[in-house]
Amino acid sequence: MSRHGELGTALHRWRDRITPAEAGLPADESRRPPGLRREELAELTGLSVEYIVRLEQGRATSPSVQVLTTLARALRLSDGEHRHLFLLAGQSPPATGHVSDHVPPSVRRLLGQLSGSPCAVYDAAWNLITWNPLWAALLGDPSMQQGRGRNAAWQHFAGLPSRVSHTLEQEARYEAAVVADLRAATARYPTDEHLRFLIGDLRRVSARFGQLWNSRIAGFHDSDTKTVHHPDVGPLALDHDTFVTPGNDLRIVTCSAAPGTPEADRLKLLDVIGPERMAEADPTQVPDPALSAAPTGPVTSPTPVTPVTSPAPTSAADH
Repeated sequence: MSRHGELGTALHRWRDRITPAEAGLPADESRRPPGLRREELAELTGLSVEYIVRLEQGRATSPSVQVLTTLARALRLSDGEHRHLFLLAGQSPPATGHVSDHVPPSVRRLLGQLSGSPCAVYDAAWNLITWNPLWAALLGDPSMQQGRGRNAAWQHFAGLPSRVSHTLEQEARYEAAVVADLRAATARYPTDEHLRFLIGDLRRVSARFGQLWNSRIAGFHDSDTKTVHHPDVGPLALDHDTFVTPGNDLRIVTCSAAPGTPEADRLKLLDVIGPERMAEADPTQVPDPALSAAPTGPVTSPTPVTPVTSPAPTSAADH
């Protein structure tokens, strides 16, 4: 059975076990089947009956965090069932604490093995936690940035200097996806004070962020092509891919180029040149003094990853 089929089966089972009285609905003595009717679950959640049918039949493949949270509350799921619901739906499980900056050893090994590709790890609030040397060589040394300068959303919406450029279409996709991901993070981490401050400050400095935030747009930043303007090797049009680790809610971001392209050759050259050749006057290395002391979340000491000697699997490097 597919994951979506398992999600539908689980929802049906949870719906069947709860009585209307337990859900706060008036009892109906004429009922024959046990549990809640779909119409009753729709009333409790504000979802349409048609959408609940699609969920239970495995035809609604991408329920949002908000939908899942509403279903879990209406069905009176335990903490374990709540987590299981999110995993079946392909979402990171909910958390009641704070955004974590913990990078497990397996992820650090992955960064080391991907030494031939620029790679970095962000937390659920898009704070940069760690990176490999080629990431620093390509995009600038993150250790030179302070405070909010290491947050991808802040860097973009506050207009900080960056080596990355977008087309109008790419920029629209990126902005919508990042805002949607941050909104989902606030649902998973409702008590995280630093995340709340970040959202408030973004809404204050960027009308565009505020507009997207108020639209409650849905989406996720998974892949796109972006151009990096490097002071030594020139422009590189690279594929940027984002992978989420469900258990840790981390975002692993990689940059890659198709084999045999000028971009692939420039990446190889940059790997040889290394971070020590980064232009000293690069404006992306200037900290943001106005907000370097602002609350930035739990990320306080990101560190680069030293590559290991074992080669990465081809399938991973190709991403």
